[in-house]
Amino acid sequence: MAYTISSALAIYFVLWWIVLFVTLPFGVRSQHEDGDQTDGTDPGAPIVSRMRAKLVWTTLISLVIFVAGFGAFRAGYFNIERLSQLMGLPI
Repeated sequence: MAYTISSALAIYFVLWWIVLFVTLPFGVRSQHEDGDQTDGTDPGAPIVSRMRAKLVWTTLISLVIFVAGFGAFRAGYFNIERLSQLMGLPI
């Protein structure tokens, strides 16, 4: 099984979204926690979301995970035979 550019981009895209949803809650303070609620807004609404920093962190973390996975794939750790043995499935 070969890594094509399109499959690598698809894997990175899915990985990036998963990591984004993991990083979203970090560093968020709600209006209720801060005690400064604006009228007409939800008390759980964030004061400052720091989205730019979260996007940068998401990209960096995803890149590290992707490179580690790609390296393991190229070294032969992620192949169908090994993964089926780990899961106890016959080939």
